[in-house]
Amino acid sequence: MPPQTEHRTVEILDGVRQAFAEKGFDGASMQDLARACGMSVGNFYRYFPSKAAIVAALVTRDLTEVEQEFSQIIESPDPMITLRRALQHRIEGECCATEGRIWAEMMAASLRKPEVAEITLQMETEITRYLTIVFARVRGISAEEARLRYGPHASLLVMMIKASSIHRAQAHHTGPDLVALISRTLNHVLDEIEVDGPKGQ
Repeated sequence: MPPQTEHRTVEILDGVRQAFAEKGFDGASMQDLARACGMSVGNFYRYFPSKAAIVAALVTRDLTEVEQEFSQIIESPDPMITLRRALQHRIEGECCATEGRIWAEMMAASLRKPEVAEITLQMETEITRYLTIVFARVRGISAEEARLRYGPHASLLVMMIKASSIHRAQAHHTGPDLVALISRTLNHVLDEIEVDGPKGQ
């Protein structure tokens, strides 16, 4: 993809994300999405022929960012500490509410549209996989063994982060006591992995 086209695609996805957050997945028509990106509907369809295609592009871009973030975690001197900090940022940072609105819209749409459900499941599966790779590094075991032993832990972490961000988006504010409880629960899950028997066994 030429640099100009790639840059324009990024701009379009930013506009689409904002429109979905403001009007909802079903509430935002293709005309609304095109307008949010400063384009004609006809030109917009040249980039994205359907909402499912838009969701796929959003997820693909998000997964690229997720891969970069996890690469930094895995390569850090202490992957578990770095992971804890990253998760803490997710439940406390301003990005949480913005992402929550998008996740809420995608989750609602996935209940009605199988193609959207498949795309969102792909993202959750990939994030879960990256988490187990971190756990494999921390425990000194293979990625497959980490998946078998800690897959449920990773799935729970993904569920908690997603639910936390959606709650924050809907409630517009998450009280400090609830944030602290979520943080303690996340750390408890990670503590369980760290103390799960001798390293490499």
